Amino acid sequence: MTTIKQNIVPHLWFDKEAGEAAQFYTSVFKDSRIKNTTTLHDTPSGTVEVVTFELLGQEFMAISAGPLFKFNESISFIVKCDTQEVIDYYWQKLTSDGGQEGMCGWLKDKYGLSWQIVPAGMDDMMQENDPEKLARVTQAFLKMKKFDVAALQEAHDGK
Repeated sequence: MTTIKQNIVPHLWFDKEAGEAAQFYTSVFKDSRIKNTTTLHDTPSGTVEVVTFELLGQEFMAISAGPLFKFNESISFIVKCDTQEVIDYYWQKLTSDGGQEGMCGWLKDKYGLSWQIVPAGMDDMMQENDPEKLARVTQAFLKMKKFDVAALQEAHDGK
């Protein structure tokens, strides 16, 4: 198996789709790759596939080990995007083929994994010391599914 250099690595449990999911995620995120695939035989789950992959420099592991666990919204991955075009790209790719749009920049991909696709400047807006600006931005994004950068900026600026 590939030795992982990070101290914390997300590990994703799939029924049978670890390899397929890793292929999908590495096709969506530029500068990404599958690092290793290992098949373990004779485990309590039967034959298990373990995939190590990297998305934008972040390492992940995925396992195909049966239907014991399912993803839910209590865990999600935040993707910070510099432009509306990047938000649109990830939103379209991750909701394709059965993914689901959520509210406030959240979505589920076709495997049920939750993602938050957010403008990179959202952190600054949400840490604003001006309560009126914060309230305007909050009220704007609470009405959105996919984030609209221009509308958020207008709310922030009071336009």
